[in-house]
Amino acid sequence: MATNKSAAKVDLKPFDEIFMPQKDDGKPSFFKTLEEEKHKDLTIEVPISQIDGFPNHPFKVINDDSMQELVQSIKENGLIMPAIVRKKDDGRFELISGHRRKMACKLAGLEKMSVTVRELDRDSAIITMVDSNMQRDKILPSEKAFAYKMRLEAMNRQGQRNDLTSDPMGPKLRSNEQLSQNVGDSLTQIKRFVRLTELQPEILKMVDENTLGFRPAVELSFLNTQEQQDLLETMESEERTPSLAQAQRMKRLSADGQLDMEAIFEIMTEEKPNEKEKFTIPRKSIEAYLPKNLTRDKEEEYVAKALEYYHRHLERQRGLER
Repeated sequence: MATNKSAAKVDLKPFDEIFMPQKDDGKPSFFKTLEEEKHKDLTIEVPISQIDGFPNHPFKVINDDSMQELVQSIKENGLIMPAIVRKKDDGRFELISGHRRKMACKLAGLEKMSVTVRELDRDSAIITMVDSNMQRDKILPSEKAFAYKMRLEAMNRQGQRNDLTSDPMGPKLRSNEQLSQNVGDSLTQIKRFVRLTELQPEILKMVDENTLGFRPAVELSFLNTQEQQDLLETMESEERTPSLAQAQRMKRLSADGQLDMEAIFEIMTEEKPNEKEKFTIPRKSIEAYLPKNLTRDKEEEYVAKALEYYHRHLERQRGLER
């Protein structure tokens, strides 16, 4: 009887409370788990032909030595890290992260590749795409320029929601401040990179190739389209690029509406302080004598050696004539 009295005091909960406890939102945890399961990342294999590149993808994908190493690794070990995609309305997939992996898989002869499907809106996809590619070992100035611009525009469209607050209880940050914290570049440097997107493609390419300095290029980005075209023609004809001081002068003249072809030519053909002791030869006059496979950085050395050889030849000729 004592045992029955003890058992009668046990507080037994109803069946639905034991197996379906209520959450704060009033929804049973069992059903909430099903909803969360639907939004989990899904990793599957899909035909490469069903994967489209990201619109306006700012990062270049090149079939270089590094790519060939990745191709060989995929042939031997398969694709270790799946690409990231999102489902499109037409049933195809949009590639967010993994453009190099996609090319490598195609070069390796694969028809399918492993991808992780994520539910992302357009702006979240842009932010994910930029952040994942910023981990690359080498990033060109043009790539950073358009990547930063795309990410900032996406962050601004998000209305400074959760992506602009590093601490829920802390102060909100502007888009460029948050980006600065994420990528490591200062606010000023980020602004400079974004300015590069205003350059004509041919001039921006010179920045990537290190034939035009970064800071002068930023100043030149304030020139209008026609002024940049006139400058490009002058740089090509005179085979020289402006210094920072020259670029700043052109920027000021442009702001005053006084920068024309004549002014650009006058600035570009003036003698720079570091050129006073330089002897220049128009490239066109020696181009026919330069080996076709000679790189630009080796041309000066080649000409110097050619002159040295010619000097020795003249010395031998004088010795024979004595």
